[in-house]
Amino acid sequence: MSDSLKKKKVYNIAVVGATGAVGMTFVRLLEARNFPVNSLKLLASERSVGKKIDFKGQTYSVELLNNESFKDIDIAFFSAGASISKVYAKIAVASGATVIDNSSAFRLVDDVPLVVPEVNPEEAFKHNGIIANPNCTTAILLVALKPLYDYTKIRRVVVASYQAASGAGAKAMDELINQTYSWANNGTINVSKFQYQLLFNVIPHIDVFTETGYTKEEMKMYDETKKILGDNDIKVSATCVRVPVLTAHSEAVVVDCENEITVEKAKELFSRAKGVKLYDEIMNNIYPMPLISAGKDDVYVGRIRKDLAFEHGIAFWVSGDQLRKGGALNAIQIAELISL
Repeated sequence: MSDSLKKKKVYNIAVVGATGAVGMTFVRLLEARNFPVNSLKLLASERSVGKKIDFKGQTYSVELLNNESFKDIDIAFFSAGASISKVYAKIAVASGATVIDNSSAFRLVDDVPLVVPEVNPEEAFKHNGIIANPNCTTAILLVALKPLYDYTKIRRVVVASYQAASGAGAKAMDELINQTYSWANNGTINVSKFQYQLLFNVIPHIDVFTETGYTKEEMKMYDETKKILGDNDIKVSATCVRVPVLTAHSEAVVVDCENEITVEKAKELFSRAKGVKLYDEIMNNIYPMPLISAGKDDVYVGRIRKDLAFEHGIAFWVSGDQLRKGGALNAIQIAELISL
């Protein structure tokens, strides 16, 4: 499939879930990165049919997703949830499309590559029609881990995520905005997308709890890190927290390395790594924040220091736009990798 894609100069593209937060980011980035689009089909559920979206000076109408949607499509980006991907991804492949799926549907399936282009680009070419995009927190984490991991094997990762409302979709962002307006105007603060009010709060609960006491979001980081690095021995302990930020996830990370790594060496590795922006001048109060990383393609890394708990430990802080590197951008980079 990749070889056939590479023979083309322009591509027929479909975006499934086009009206969602990640879907809209797909459309913006396809234009901003000048991806060679021959035709664009925007697909969603019945409630979104007819909505208008602009792309390269042309207005497109959102169409209903159905079994006939993928005729003549070369690449289909899916971002409409696992249940939709499980039904329609194989239909798209049967129609001749290569699917890049942003849901959890196929990430841990053995013959489906799980790809972060800065980390394991070679895996993208091993697909049988479907390539999986990692969980947003995993993608941001792995871009930062890769330069350290290549220098010395990492034995353990302890990570706490600080995840923006946009990780739960456009309606979640609207809820946080509406809570802010309601508070400012002495109105009623309504809660529907999260377990509790997000405004002025942090919620240590993303996705459902499993029998281990970890949530599914935390277990995604555990399982996906192993698969992407091809290392079943690496240990990952994650705590995922929702915070009252609109866009960009942040993570506090501690790695326990097999060999000694100095702060100076870590900074050197980060500064040369693809997809990483070293942003670390603590004496000048320069460190990554969502205000800095939102709307950017790179993962920002700072607060780099020798960890005090592990003999060969390094601690750092990372922030990245999960709609981009954690979602649409990573998928488009995969498409660029296998087609251009």
